[in-house]
Amino acid sequence: MIRRVGRPGLIGLAARTAVVAGTATAVSGAMSSNQQKKAQAQYEQEQYQAAQQQAAMQQAAQQAVAAQAAAAPPAPAAPAVDVVAELQKLAALKDAGVLSDDEFAAAKAKLLA
Repeated sequence: MIRRVGRPGLIGLAARTAVVAGTATAVSGAMSSNQQKKAQAQYEQEQYQAAQQQAAMQQAAQQAVAAQAAAAPPAPAAPAVDVVAELQKLAALKDAGVLSDDEFAAAKAKLLA
């Protein structure tokens, strides 16, 4: 077999090109993977910080509401309305002619609502 000295043959050139291309692809893939991992880690860190900030804001709001509730005097209870007595008063006013039928119906609806 005769061996050539000098430039590689067609098969050697194709093999060398395949090795270079494969190496470039592997390096490129590894770099891309590392960049994706860094981007994902940064995104997760930002999400964690945002969640911590949100939790702190909610806690501060709850404390403010609790402080306001502790400082404010209790609201007086609404006086209980005796519906039957009020309806009897409205009926008496209607019978006396002070209220028309429409006014009586409106007042009664308001009272029962």
